[in-house]
Amino acid sequence: MDEYMLPCLNKKYLGFECMGCGIQRSISLLFKGEFIEAFHMYPAIYPLIALLGFLMLNQFTNLKFANKGVIFLAILTVATIIISYTIKMTN
Repeated sequence: MDEYMLPCLNKKYLGFECMGCGIQRSISLLFKGEFIEAFHMYPAIYPLIALLGFLMLNQFTNLKFANKGVIFLAILTVATIIISYTIKMTN
């Protein structure tokens, strides 16, 4: 699976990583059962999975506070992406 991963065009042509760098490798690590390494590779992987899972659950059930849940998980995911990217770029 690792040999079919797409390269980061931002890193390739501009020389610095984008906010999504590491997500493919993180998913690959999850499939291998390496959960801590997946978090270290891309810290937003777990809030992103929670958001996608919540959205899928909301499609099949009628959740009472679905909008608030989606907004909370989306903000958590975006905040995690921005904070981890900022930390990565300052180190």
